[in-house]
Amino acid sequence: MKYGVYLPNFGCFGDARALANLACDAEQAGWDGFFIWDHVAGMHQPMVDPWVGLAAVAMVTEHIRIGTTVTPLPRRRPWKLARETVSLDRLSNGRLTLSVGIGLGDAEWGNLGEETNLKARGAMLDEALDVLTGLWSGESFSYEGKYYHIHQAQFLPTPVQSPRIPIWVGGFWPHKAPFRRAARWDGVYPLFETWEQEHEQLKDALAYVQAKRTRDAPFDIVCTGVTPGDDPAQAAAILAPYRDAGVTWWLEGIAPYRWGQDLEGDWPCERLRQRVLEGPPGECHELYGQSGEKERNIQ
Repeated sequence: MKYGVYLPNFGCFGDARALANLACDAEQAGWDGFFIWDHVAGMHQPMVDPWVGLAAVAMVTEHIRIGTTVTPLPRRRPWKLARETVSLDRLSNGRLTLSVGIGLGDAEWGNLGEETNLKARGAMLDEALDVLTGLWSGESFSYEGKYYHIHQAQFLPTPVQSPRIPIWVGGFWPHKAPFRRAARWDGVYPLFETWEQEHEQLKDALAYVQAKRTRDAPFDIVCTGVTPGDDPAQAAAILAPYRDAGVTWWLEGIAPYRWGQDLEGDWPCERLRQRVLEGPPGECHELYGQSGEKERNIQ
């Protein structure tokens, strides 16, 4: 299992420099990934564009995997996202993972004049993925869909990663469409409308995805939650059911909800940073911040 941090692109982290500083901390503390949310509106907090933020992260890190969880692709122009993702993949020397979904809520949809029908957004997502991967190929590409139309476009350069940038698909179980979609790509990020009996739901969701898989290729199973950084035994107990289910990535939630706090309130910024510095669950790492040389303020 690999371990990443999973944090909003607003609040304490609504600034590219803050993200870059925290990513340095995460890499030094032994985390395998640094994944940020993709929001553009809806929070009364400072907010940074996720692609600008991840570019800053790529510039100051060397090996940690970076990405979004998740990008609501129907509100992004797929050709613009193709440029952004390839640029970032090359800047990071092939460390980008793109997570996609249809998005939720009104703040970034109806309030901004975007598509509000969820089924339409699902169809847009499928078309946009075809467009995105077609443009990543570096070949002359044409596409005629219901929502997107492209005539002989060729985008160069291509991504560093081959055959392409990995794509994870997020969705809420028990809705089946996102999991059928995930089966066609490189990973699944299951969420649940109710978190009661989460582990049983996870088993059902993964069994459904595996039954729909048609390729014998590496496939990531990505879950998120919170673990204590100072109690390896408790962290191991929390993670055990996920390991048993075959989860390949654990994303540690670095946000005020760790302590039952609202995203709209005051954030315990240094407490959040401390959990990053403590390192992945079950690992022992010296806390940065004990010397002035490594001390940073993420606010």
